[in-house]
Amino acid sequence: MSNLKVIIIGAGIGGLAAGIGLKKAGFEVEIYDRVKELRPVGAGISLWSNGVKVLNSLGLSEQIAQIGGRMERMQYRWKSGELLNDITLSPLVEAVGQCPYPVARADLQNMLVQQFPGRIHLEHQCTGVEQDANGVTVTFENGHQAQADLLIASDGIRSTLRNYVLGEAIEPQYRGYVNWNGLVPYSEDLAPANSWVIYVGDHKRASLMPVGGDRFYFFFDVPLPKGSIANPDHYRAELAAHFEGWADPVQQLIQRLDPTRMARPEIHDVGPLKQIVRGRVALLGDAAHTTCPDLGQGGCQALEDAWVITKQLSTENLDLEYALMRYERDRLERANPVVEKARNRAEVIHGKDPEITQQWYQQLAQEDPIAVTSAISKVILAGPLR
Repeated sequence: MSNLKVIIIGAGIGGLAAGIGLKKAGFEVEIYDRVKELRPVGAGISLWSNGVKVLNSLGLSEQIAQIGGRMERMQYRWKSGELLNDITLSPLVEAVGQCPYPVARADLQNMLVQQFPGRIHLEHQCTGVEQDANGVTVTFENGHQAQADLLIASDGIRSTLRNYVLGEAIEPQYRGYVNWNGLVPYSEDLAPANSWVIYVGDHKRASLMPVGGDRFYFFFDVPLPKGSIANPDHYRAELAAHFEGWADPVQQLIQRLDPTRMARPEIHDVGPLKQIVRGRVALLGDAAHTTCPDLGQGGCQALEDAWVITKQLSTENLDLEYALMRYERDRLERANPVVEKARNRAEVIHGKDPEITQQWYQQLAQEDPIAVTSAISKVILAGPLR
């Protein structure tokens, strides 16, 4: 199948990684995106070892090491600042063979854009898809049409092509909390340079994670009703109220953040789905399995998708339909449990059942650090790159 032409809709992490991998495998690839300018949603992303290994396989090991943060420990702290658990990640790295790299989303996307050896067609909103036994035709709002053997739909949580693949509209489901996130310069009075520090209490979280460029990626989680108003002018006051009385580093972070350069999404997920392929159209990334960010696996699953679809298309010698069947089977078996596990963890962290959340707080103070790293390793090693 080396002569295949592939169209990818969506120039996010998954779409770009798939484009790079497929080009390296010898396929003709065109990438389209509806936006006028590529601007990633969200400030940062925790790339665990399974995602990093995909980037390594694309020849990007040195680049990701340069832009990734040096995260060697995890610290859980009570809202007062009291240390609950201090966890070295060395056993994790030894078990999975690769250190994690928290990274600024803009840095990651820019790295992937620079690596893709072709043009990314912006301002192309996909409005229609037709396919037959010989190929697929994509129609765009600007009147352009493109033909290919295969269409990969990597158009995100609000995917329109997902409706085409499933034959019905699947709406993202709100998971009960809002997440403020952004970047701040590194400062030792906020957190150690090599540690991911998470403050917990009252069903909320405040977190600092090192990324490249001597910065922290931060986020705040607060359970709120759906549809709460997002206004950057009020972010600092909102956070000060939600986290009143929390430890001094949390207060310092609120004062130092830049409200105009923050995101404030209401957290939704999608899935598990029963299919992600229809004929010559395959879903990838958030279009196939949007996960709550509570496992740090959303971007990693998109990268795994990209690796698996490239592998199936470049190694199967039967036909396109068989390769996509294998892709669908492998990714449903892998990603659907991750969606459910991340959802369950979001509910535990954010107080869906307050008694269970209280038990989790108690567990944090008593849990063997090896048990924590073993649980993370289990999620990572269930993927295709062991």
